Amino acid sequence: MILHYNLPKKIIDTIPLSENERIYYAVPFDIDGEGQWTEGSYLIVTTGKIHIYENEKITETIEIKNCTKAKAEAKVGGGILTVTIGDEPRVLVHYSAKHLSRYAYIARGINILISGRFEEVESNEYEKMCPKCGRAIPGTKNCPHCSKEGGFLKNFLRMAKPYKKGFFGVFVLMVLAAVTTLLNPEIQKHLINDVLRGGGGMKQALVYLAIMFSLSVGIVIVNILKSNASTRLGARISEDLRMALFQKYQELPLSFINDRRPGELLNRITQDTTFIREFMEDVFCNLFAVFFIFIWDVLFMMILNIKLALLTFVTVPIVVVMVLAFRKSVHRIFHLQYKKNDDVSSDLQDVISGMRVVKTYGREEAEANRFKALSTEFSNTQRRNETFWAIFNPIISFLMGMGAIVVVYFGGWDVFNEKMDAGELYQFMTYTVLLFQYINWMSWLPRTLTQLTSSLERINDILSQDVKKLDDAELAEVDIKGEITFDHATFGYKSYQPVLEDINAVIKPGEMIGIVGASGTGKSTLINLLMGLYEIDDGHLLIDGTDIRDIKRKSYHSQIGVVLQETFLFSGTIIDNIRFSKPDATYDEIIRAAKMANAHDFISRTPDGYNTYVGEKGYSLSGGERQRIAIARAILTNPRLLILDEATASLDTESEFMIQKALERLTDGKTTFAIAHRLSTLKKADRIMVIDGHRIAEIGTHEELLNSRGIYYKLHMAQIG
Repeated sequence: MILHYNLPKKIIDTIPLSENERIYYAVPFDIDGEGQWTEGSYLIVTTGKIHIYENEKITETIEIKNCTKAKAEAKVGGGILTVTIGDEPRVLVHYSAKHLSRYAYIARGINILISGRFEEVESNEYEKMCPKCGRAIPGTKNCPHCSKEGGFLKNFLRMAKPYKKGFFGVFVLMVLAAVTTLLNPEIQKHLINDVLRGGGGMKQALVYLAIMFSLSVGIVIVNILKSNASTRLGARISEDLRMALFQKYQELPLSFINDRRPGELLNRITQDTTFIREFMEDVFCNLFAVFFIFIWDVLFMMILNIKLALLTFVTVPIVVVMVLAFRKSVHRIFHLQYKKNDDVSSDLQDVISGMRVVKTYGREEAEANRFKALSTEFSNTQRRNETFWAIFNPIISFLMGMGAIVVVYFGGWDVFNEKMDAGELYQFMTYTVLLFQYINWMSWLPRTLTQLTSSLERINDILSQDVKKLDDAELAEVDIKGEITFDHATFGYKSYQPVLEDINAVIKPGEMIGIVGASGTGKSTLINLLMGLYEIDDGHLLIDGTDIRDIKRKSYHSQIGVVLQETFLFSGTIIDNIRFSKPDATYDEIIRAAKMANAHDFISRTPDGYNTYVGEKGYSLSGGERQRIAIARAILTNPRLLILDEATASLDTESEFMIQKALERLTDGKTTFAIAHRLSTLKKADRIMVIDGHRIAEIGTHEELLNSRGIYYKLHMAQIG
């Protein structure tokens, strides 16, 4: 990815560019060589040079052809970019923590230029950095992270777009409810003036009463239809959002999932979508009706008696100012409440999932105290919020009650002085009651809209994540033969902290590769890349000559088998767990796979055989039994590529022997990657790959590596000695 800021013309004019030379990177650094903050300083990388621009001039230029390596290193509070010239590393720039990820990209880009692979830089999508948040954005677009276009209204309209007909139907019913509500006071006025005070007969009174009864019934019917339509619409939106979020979780890379707490992700699907449904049922179904009635209510009041209307409105501005004044505070306190709720949910899920460990170490009381502390924080936050509303709303109600008293006093005075008849006063009082009733309803609206805004933001935070579709039409379906090529592959869980750097290796079809190395060197990371759980940052991972990023994930994963050290079984039956890798497998295929995995015998001894229910994560089975079920699951798909991560670690001798026999059948003729700390388990590997210092330090046969007396030799001697 080519990253750059829009450089001022005065800086561009100072950069000497040859005819075919262009700027690849131009990013700021904010710490000078003395460790002081600086502004207006840039690192500029062109086709063949690295320029340092500071103090309004280029202070240093380095030829890329003289460099052998570039490296971005994270330090406390920031980082440094170094280049190696000959054998001498040299610090180019210092920068704060906010620049860590972008300088990691630049270091890798410089290394590509050093190696002469210019086409890889040229082929990357041309992007620029937002000067506000520093994130990469398409060159001609506004930053989606900083733009105000991503606010509440846009999020709500985006959510509502697929349901236009449903929203229109609810809107029509809201208008009907408003019209019928506003007509009643007019009929009541005529009943008082024409019948009660005007001497009208019983027949005329019955007519007015019949009209009032019809309007009341009409209001009830319309409100029932409106509530029913809103409930159906809210339930449909909530269901669709839950499914969209769940599907998005399936598509998102593991790096995103791992950076979020489980409770936080769970609350997106449960609580946030539920609140949107409740908003549609309880608030939206009345929203436009309230505003419609409010506007016409004000107009009718001013037409009836402008003096009384103005006196009534004296308290309205005070209420509006109070609501607007506390709007930001309301948003803040509810956002904090949601965060505390996420903390409680995440901690609860962690404790339940790790209950065996909690009980093993007798930590029940400590965990209970920790959960109590989190729960108390959430409860205190919630109590402060409710206390605020318990004080705020009575004040609003009091102010509106004062307005009603003003109307009664001055309106009654006008009736006594025959400036206004009793029917008109009753009608005006009805409109006043409606006005204050809806103002009171609207005073709760900031709280509800704040909750809705937070829920929409949290949901949109997930749905707006840009991910590569699993079955994009442009991706290829491949029939894996088993040739794996690492071509200058670099990857880090954090872009500025590479776990694997410049990995180069070619594995032939059917070859078994053992992977060894000290803990933390990147062995599991290597197989995570092979499993397609993460995408490499730079370079290529080729499957039979095709970049793994260009292969349909469903096609690829259907042809790989995985057996991990920590075997995961779903809550369900044994047959469901074996069939998980191939849902359409027949019963005979499942039994055949179980027999090859040496699992059929112990399964047959269980009370319900293949229909035996295994508990959470399969803990009702032994470690060896779980491992053999995992092997059967891998065998079922007849994979072309097999990945084993410490598949026999921490097992007893008998279980290890049974699993080794099963693995021999499983690996026959398949390209296999096997991680092992016990080197004796790799005696049948064709080659052994030693990972050290984030790179492939050694690769060769068992005998070749022993003869070289390097890292593998030391590991081997340490185990046999």
